Amino acid sequence: MNEQEEFLDVVTRDGEIIKTLPRSEIHGNPSLIHRVVHVLVFNSKGELILQKRSMNKDVAPGKWDTSVGGHVNSGETLDKAVQREMEEELGITVVRPEFLYSYIHSNQYETELVYTYSCVYDREIKHQQDEIDEVRAWPMDEIRENMGKGVLSDNFEHEFETFLKKGGK
Repeated sequence: MNEQEEFLDVVTRDGEIIKTLPRSEIHGNPSLIHRVVHVLVFNSKGELILQKRSMNKDVAPGKWDTSVGGHVNSGETLDKAVQREMEEELGITVVRPEFLYSYIHSNQYETELVYTYSCVYDREIKHQQDEIDEVRAWPMDEIRENMGKGVLSDNFEHEFETFLKKGGK
């Protein structure tokens, strides 16, 4: 563990904090649930902003992913995590997203309790150059057409399916 490492809260399926561990101990152990926030950023045309993950990322390099996504640090509120991640990843500071839903996302690598928010944003986006290769607006039909084709991250595909099931268009 290094001094820069994130500390995350291990939680129950309901979000109750059990303990705090370094990210390196949580990732790679799907029995340890941790909290993340996602923000679905739409433009006024109803297109969804997606980010193309950098090729140097350890998870889903080069894949198109959720507009904004990141860990909730230990002791951090969901609202603070949302604002921090929006500013870090897309340079957005003037919007307060609304909470949509939460769900569990699990794979062989990790288990996340995902809290999803959404907002509409039409101003210029200044993405984080070292973690994001590109950002663009996707029409919903184009996202549907690319599902299951290896273009989108597995995590985003799960997010998008959940969004549609919860009434998103």
